[in-house]
Amino acid sequence: MALDYRKCAQEIVDHIGGRDNVAQAAHCATRLRLVIKDNSKVDKDYLDTVEGVKGMFESNGQLQLIIGTGTVNKVYDEFLSITGMTAATKDDVKAAAAAKQPLWKQLLKPIGDVFVPILPAIVASGLMMGLVEALGKIPGLNFAGTDWYSFLDMVANTAFAYLPVIVAISAARVFGGNIFLGAVIGLLMIHSALTNGWAAADGYGVWYLFGNIKITDGYSLLQINQLGYQGHVIPVIIAVLLMSHVEKWFHKHVPEMLDLFITPLCTVLITALITFTMIGPVFSGLETLVLSGARVLVKNPVGAMVMGAIYPITVVMGLHHMYNVIEAGMLSDPALMLNTWMPIASAANFAQFGACLAVGLKAKNNKTKVIAIPSALSASLGITEPAIFGVNLRFYKPFLAGMVGGAVGSIFGAITGIGATAYGVTGIPGYLTINNIPVYTVLLLVSGGVAFAGTWLFWKEEVKEPKKAEESADKGSADFEQKPVITCEAGTVLAPVKGNVIAQDKIPDETFATGVLGQGVGIEPQDETVYAPYDGEISSVAESKHAVGITGPNDMEVLIHVGVDTVAMNGEGFEPLVKEGDKVTAGQPILKFSRSAIKAANHPDIVVVLLTNSDDYNEVKI
Repeated sequence: MALDYRKCAQEIVDHIGGRDNVAQAAHCATRLRLVIKDNSKVDKDYLDTVEGVKGMFESNGQLQLIIGTGTVNKVYDEFLSITGMTAATKDDVKAAAAAKQPLWKQLLKPIGDVFVPILPAIVASGLMMGLVEALGKIPGLNFAGTDWYSFLDMVANTAFAYLPVIVAISAARVFGGNIFLGAVIGLLMIHSALTNGWAAADGYGVWYLFGNIKITDGYSLLQINQLGYQGHVIPVIIAVLLMSHVEKWFHKHVPEMLDLFITPLCTVLITALITFTMIGPVFSGLETLVLSGARVLVKNPVGAMVMGAIYPITVVMGLHHMYNVIEAGMLSDPALMLNTWMPIASAANFAQFGACLAVGLKAKNNKTKVIAIPSALSASLGITEPAIFGVNLRFYKPFLAGMVGGAVGSIFGAITGIGATAYGVTGIPGYLTINNIPVYTVLLLVSGGVAFAGTWLFWKEEVKEPKKAEESADKGSADFEQKPVITCEAGTVLAPVKGNVIAQDKIPDETFATGVLGQGVGIEPQDETVYAPYDGEISSVAESKHAVGITGPNDMEVLIHVGVDTVAMNGEGFEPLVKEGDKVTAGQPILKFSRSAIKAANHPDIVVVLLTNSDDYNEVKI
């Protein structure tokens, strides 16, 4: 008998709290994806019994009802008809789910999402920049005048010279825009026809695209400054965010036959105009305010403390390169001839080094260590972007500890009055320009030490601790070699249990075998412990304890289901070691089960591993 799509949709609406309880709705090839406002209004027990609903789970803030290929779209159409909602995309649903998070997470998450993928480029360039600069400053070596110095300096500076382009590409990926249009926006903001942002003090041209309405002799109300945005981060991210929204709007409203021509043309032109007329100038105004305040504050210990604390925030905003103007002004002042800003910058940078080093030494997650240790080394050489964006800002508390360390070290620097004979050099390379090496050493130890101690005391890694430390299975890593069982462009899923892998169509359950719930494999277990298949977050733990959902890299969603029809065991023989929301690392024990209990209940003990959102990816290899 054919499914009554209308009846199925009506029952779903009635038992999720009605139309008013749904923030967004979309569907993929097999599942109805709903963002629910109040989960307490959802009758999950009833939804499990609705004819046409083959399963249900929650992931990334979404309630996903498994209906099946060729059927879900028809139920979805009836769902829209009943609720009066308009069709949404999977990206819309993901955005709505993310919007339910706290505001501070919503604001900071995109920055981390943008910078984490480009960390390798930043870390490599940061390390090389510090080393090359240090070699060039060594007296008597004369390395700065060699061809090798010129070549290595070019290689080291590339990622930072064209940072807006790298950031723009990554931001376009995060915001769902075309990455090549994102690259165009990034290139546009550092175009060779513009005056380099770091040389703005020497003058720059202007455009009068909308007329010349003068408000002073040197400034017009409608003038557009021909300035580049080298070294900047926030204006690039904002520009690409705008670009992505503009592009999506045109995709929705332009006829398909014209979309290829009209959408990219209008997207780039509109984004360019708004970037240079609004986004750029507003950010430049913020720069002016910050720098003017810095000149006043840096003259006394209280001001130095404030600047030492907020310095890493200006790095996040992309303002810190403009401090070279302050430093150059100090060195050119005949009455001073000393760069007293450098100790403040060094204190702030070395504090971020101390915080990042503490994360690297304290973290148990190997991936965190691999990122944190090199990033800390880069920060010690004065290049803090890898440490700030890749580690400290992601974990929040280390970033705050670094701000405190920078503040304390800056007070010491202001009181002692030390300074440098050059600018643009901080951290360990600063020894080559500082006027008092012993005092500078104390400054680095104080700022880095305070940040290290603060991070060590107050930052805790979000990893689920094993329940029973004495059990060998709870050591935090699997006691067998976890080999890949599923791969796609988003990442790799490792075998969560020791045993023999079998093809999906050999799983003794039609729902699993036909791929209705997603592509995957079965594993004939030789052990009774399930381990995390990758670093991720537990998205669901079945009430009957026999299944666990894990969200991983790039929103991969994996369901690990122990046994067939084991839901009927009501949790007997199963012991989850994690709960929903826990962070897990690959190889961490997440579930124990009894093979003998499963067999005694006359159920196959096959462990099913499914990539439930496999239809989101172009190529899934089993």
